[in-house]
Amino acid sequence: MKVAIASITKHGTETARKLAEEMQADLYYMRKFCRGDEEERGITLFDGSVRLQLPKLFKEYDGIVLIISLGAVVRMIAPILGDKKTDPAVVVLDDRAEHAISVLSGHIGGANELTHWVAELTGARPVITTASDVQKTIPVDMFGREFGWKFEYDRFLTQAAAAVVNEEPVLVVQESGEPNWWKHDRPMPAHIKTAASVKEALETPHNAALVITHRLLEAEELDGLHYPVVYRPKSIVLGIGCNRGTKAEEIEQVIDETLRDLALSKTSVQSIASIDLKKDEEGILAVAEKNDWPFFTFPPEQLNEAPMKERSETVFKYTGAYGVSEPAAYLASKGGEVILPKKKNGNVTISAALIEFGKK
Repeated sequence: MKVAIASITKHGTETARKLAEEMQADLYYMRKFCRGDEEERGITLFDGSVRLQLPKLFKEYDGIVLIISLGAVVRMIAPILGDKKTDPAVVVLDDRAEHAISVLSGHIGGANELTHWVAELTGARPVITTASDVQKTIPVDMFGREFGWKFEYDRFLTQAAAAVVNEEPVLVVQESGEPNWWKHDRPMPAHIKTAASVKEALETPHNAALVITHRLLEAEELDGLHYPVVYRPKSIVLGIGCNRGTKAEEIEQVIDETLRDLALSKTSVQSIASIDLKKDEEGILAVAEKNDWPFFTFPPEQLNEAPMKERSETVFKYTGAYGVSEPAAYLASKGGEVILPKKKNGNVTISAALIEFGKK
């Protein structure tokens, strides 16, 4: 998180200087508090109202710590607010560093986490007002964030969050992904139940459904759930084999077509894998970089030890491995379920495996 700290008072500037150094944050304060070392430390001095600095800070930083009164901050940021998906985290710290207050973008923007960080460094009391944090329940707009889950269908995010904090019947429907998502030091409340599949959820009364799945849901499934929010865990590993020099565009086209045919979400792809011979294959590397996917490779000997539906003498002749895409997907998924053993499409061979979290 790229953080800026701003102060407009003498005492606040003392705190800001220490805090910025500990947090490796950019620092802004009024020129009249100049110490002479600002250029050396990369500190920005300003004249006039700090209000004039806020549009720039909102554009350039993920988090902003303002050592200014809460009321003043609310008035100053009101005209430049966008929405909670794009606004930065804003935290207010009082002039004596007694209270650190999460003001804006508490969940998605990370203001609650930033508040705890500031409080830990200054000794301030963290003030968090988001209901899910106060009640120690599921933060619907951040559910699974620590695992890399992303919500892909969030039309009913507000309604689902209200159902959770109002203790209405809520179903957590988990078809894949990490199982240890309950993080609180108390038992899960009785109004939150779990289901192993959407099919089971459709038969269970509920007021909201938090669906964790790698599958592309049918319209009938979404329509049958009450206030669904769909989360995409990083659960799919793709094994890739290709002829030398295959273009990235062809590889990605095969990936997209395959995922669509299998009704799998591209957002749930965790990584791609292949044989060591392909570790410098430009097309695969370009696809991995474009999609921010880790690219794992394995030596032929290790691939040959993995289970394969079909072993190819021809592939062995050229690579030393009896198969590439299928065993690579299996190994990169740490022994997950191979849901597509192998599919040949033009210059590309592709396989898919589902990571089985919690598998021993």
